[in-house]
Amino acid sequence: MATAILANGCFWCTEAVFLDVIGVSKVESGYIGGDTINPTYREVCGGNTGHAEAVRIEYDPDVIAYDDLLDIFFATHDPTTLNRQGNDIGTQYRSAIFPQDEAQLASAKAAIARANEEHDVKVVTTIEDADNFTVAELDHQDFYNRQGSSNGYCMAIIAPKLRKFRKSFQDKLKEGVEA
Repeated sequence: MATAILANGCFWCTEAVFLDVIGVSKVESGYIGGDTINPTYREVCGGNTGHAEAVRIEYDPDVIAYDDLLDIFFATHDPTTLNRQGNDIGTQYRSAIFPQDEAQLASAKAAIARANEEHDVKVVTTIEDADNFTVAELDHQDFYNRQGSSNGYCMAIIAPKLRKFRKSFQDKLKEGVEA
């Protein structure tokens, strides 16, 4: 198994997308990139810890390539808006990749170059050190699957994002996930 850590706005959205991807065995929402030890959701949402909401993805590289995960990452958020995804504003919602090794670093740089070719505006996604990932509180794990049908944010933001992702990446969906 391999690990990828990505931040692209609200971790509830990102987690929901990657849970549907073939070869992904686990997705954990959490915080990375800041100075506070073991930050809480409230602290990170305050925007003063330096952390980003992120997901840590465990995946089988024989089933899904890191490059494919990065392509999904770039397709499921706006990498051209600095510290913002929709109504979520602040450095905690930044677009960032946290490579685990030199190979992932090279792939991240190549993915940013590809994304720049696909956008009229420069991509602002950063590449940051992958240290100090803190798993978010239990009520933030598997949030969409637990809250999706009853939570307004899930229905308004996550559900449309999932539909778009599933339609665009049908060949990367786990068996049983409908496009």
